[in-house]
Amino acid sequence: MNFPSNLNEKLEARRFNETLRSLPRQNDLIDFSSNDYLGFSRSELISNQVMEEMKTHDPSVGSSGSRLLSGNFDFHEALEIQLAGFFQAEAALLFNSGYDANIGLLSSVPQRGDSIFYDEFSHASIRDGIRLSNAKNFGFKHNDLNDLRNKIERTSSEGEAYVIVESVYSMDGDSAPLRELVDLSIEMGFKLIVDEAHSTGIYGSLGQGMVVEKQLESFVFARIHTFGKALGCHGATVVGSQKLIQYLINFARSFIYTTAMPLFSVLTIKYAILALAETNERELLNQNISFFRERITALKLDDIFIKSSSPIQSSVFDSPKRVKELSVKLRDHNFDAKSILSPTVPLGKERIRFCIHSYNTSSEIQEVLFLLSTFV
Repeated sequence: MNFPSNLNEKLEARRFNETLRSLPRQNDLIDFSSNDYLGFSRSELISNQVMEEMKTHDPSVGSSGSRLLSGNFDFHEALEIQLAGFFQAEAALLFNSGYDANIGLLSSVPQRGDSIFYDEFSHASIRDGIRLSNAKNFGFKHNDLNDLRNKIERTSSEGEAYVIVESVYSMDGDSAPLRELVDLSIEMGFKLIVDEAHSTGIYGSLGQGMVVEKQLESFVFARIHTFGKALGCHGATVVGSQKLIQYLINFARSFIYTTAMPLFSVLTIKYAILALAETNERELLNQNISFFRERITALKLDDIFIKSSSPIQSSVFDSPKRVKELSVKLRDHNFDAKSILSPTVPLGKERIRFCIHSYNTSSEIQEVLFLLSTFV
């Protein structure tokens, strides 16, 4: 069967632009690539706790269907109670991934006649959720509250206004000005939504995220916390008011029409959350981030790195070919630091994204940056 010509043209355009992607294989290189910021995915303690509790459950327990049909179990509801308490919210609802959470929330909550305003650096899952909504949508310049204010003032709408941002942005590693956004939401009357994917587990006294760290949870309409990054497991939750969770159960299609999360995943989240209270990995991570930034300055690499105090540290170049070559050179020296290409980032803003972890050593940090300095 012939492959459709218009699809083949799109593949060939990617190949010509040096942006064609393929799935990488697992490797034993030094990790500056994964989102496993605290090393929880390799935690024997969490793994052992999960396996021990698995033994106490009926071995026949399976997802069996969506939670609105046959797939709702006590362990789902117990975890949601735990999550609501941990993230200091009235209620929480589990989703199978951060993508599902954003799709479900943003496609169902904003209605026809409402308006959604999103930061131009928003993740693809946010943009896809917005596209599925019947509300009008408007992008605003990254972290530019004057542009946001102007967009809201110029928009004629009698409905609700929603503004969605990320507490930590996945490509630049910088943060939304949350306090200023809350002040603006009070002044202008919009409802603020914060995606906490890259701050969950890292910010806050116990890793509850940046909104809780800044004591703003009562001013935020909805928060999305994902577990596939610092918590080293899978799944996500939306936290907010009881009314919001009731609404999502009834109208969020990515929740309604999907198989329930299995017991193993639920227990992994449970024990990863509990581990945050006992671990010193956040302190180790912060030390490594500070040391990474110190070495950037010492090696005179500030001009190519975006300023960031998060685990995401990106060095930006203007050529996909060059970025891919740099990534290969680092790989040849046993370091895994991925090239990020268009369309994930704009053309001309290709980058090597270094993800810092609590388990990276100071010698690894020194060496990978020294190598980069010799290559550029």
